[in-house]
Amino acid sequence: MISRRRLLGAALLVPIEGLAETCGVITPRQTEGPFYTPNSPLRATLVEGSEKTRFVLAGRVLSPQCKPVPNALVDLWHCDEEGTYDNHGFRYRGHQFTDSEGRYRFETIVPALYPGRTRHFHVKFQPRGGRLLTTQLYWPNEPANQRDSIYRRELEMRLAKGEGAFDFVV
Repeated sequence: MISRRRLLGAALLVPIEGLAETCGVITPRQTEGPFYTPNSPLRATLVEGSEKTRFVLAGRVLSPQCKPVPNALVDLWHCDEEGTYDNHGFRYRGHQFTDSEGRYRFETIVPALYPGRTRHFHVKFQPRGGRLLTTQLYWPNEPANQRDSIYRRELEMRLAKGEGAFDFVV
């Protein structure tokens, strides 16, 4: 027989939802791919006149101890609605710095698939004075995930109504 006190004590040991997914585990590195362009513009809106449905990517940059990392660079790029990267300009490319709570937010579109890859975002992030980390973010339940040789389930975004969320741990 379990007492009420013992049951409540055990409940305190259960991790808070969301924190267990990221804190303590450094976000895995992945290739930047062949289409990275340095010096992207400082901006949070990457839509640039597209008629495609808007998509918001938001989250935080955290330390392994779950503390927010303010002023961290977050650089995002992805292909367009046809599956093509802009290699001459900065369409669907931009960067920003996290706020005092480690938060970032980009408004963009859902990128198309292109041969050999599943749907994804490329991201570089770097705490001020820290090491640069490059990775990619994926859509859960995307049929092409199983065919993509570099896809990693732990890099899937949490999705809800046109929005994706991902907390990076550095």
